[in-house]
Amino acid sequence: MKTSLLTLIGLLCCFTMAQAQVLNRLKQRVENNAEQKAGKEIDKLFTGKDKNQNQNSQQGQGGTTNSGNAGGGNNPSNQGGGLISTPPDVKQNLADAEAAYRKNSYGEARYAVQQAMLGVELEIGNKVLKSLPETVAGLNKEAQSDQVTSTGWGWAGLTIHREYSTKDKEFRVTIANNSVWMAGVNAYLAGGYAQQTNGQQNWKQTKVKGYRAIIEFNESSGYKLSVPLGQSSLIVFEGVSFATEGDMMKAAETFNLDEIKKELGEQ
Repeated sequence: MKTSLLTLIGLLCCFTMAQAQVLNRLKQRVENNAEQKAGKEIDKLFTGKDKNQNQNSQQGQGGTTNSGNAGGGNNPSNQGGGLISTPPDVKQNLADAEAAYRKNSYGEARYAVQQAMLGVELEIGNKVLKSLPETVAGLNKEAQSDQVTSTGWGWAGLTIHREYSTKDKEFRVTIANNSVWMAGVNAYLAGGYAQQTNGQQNWKQTKVKGYRAIIEFNESSGYKLSVPLGQSSLIVFEGVSFATEGDMMKAAETFNLDEIKKELGEQ
């Protein structure tokens, strides 16, 4: 019997969790007390607990589950807590990068430099965000929607976002370094697409405060105005329930594009 038990445990080492059904079949075939004991050892091996003891500890009077919750055996759901958004400390990370470099810890130095760059970009992004108007076309900003994000890779993922809205009207602005958006807008601005001279169309070239731009209209989503700022940055305005193209353009002109471009370091 001892040999049989050792053989069974040896088989267990060869099975993964995905093969638990096969293991259950083996356990169902035990017929005497010694083999049943082996089955209990198997439960301990996979769950860390004796199956019978676990069941007894979970049963209260009348066979009901007693897990410490008034509502039953479910674990309590979390309430409260959260993470605080803390930008990286630029000066500290630069100091860490220098120290790591002196120790030839290039991986640590690289990481610290990346964190320093991330901190710089977030500071610039927040500065740009604060410079944006509080109201646009009679719409107040939605403070909870303000967002600045960055990947920390040299403007490769910096995004600044703000929304203005009322119950039935909305205006959104997104300032980003997005290669896909830039490629699409530049393709239109390069003159590779025909523009209708009459009738209605979904897009056309235009200008906002001297900057070349593309304005689009969709009956379900409204207006979208894309304005390249320099070599890598782009500002996109989106307007929902604006009555006319002129109203949309006037809303976009509320923004100081020259100042935004300067803050981003664009040429």
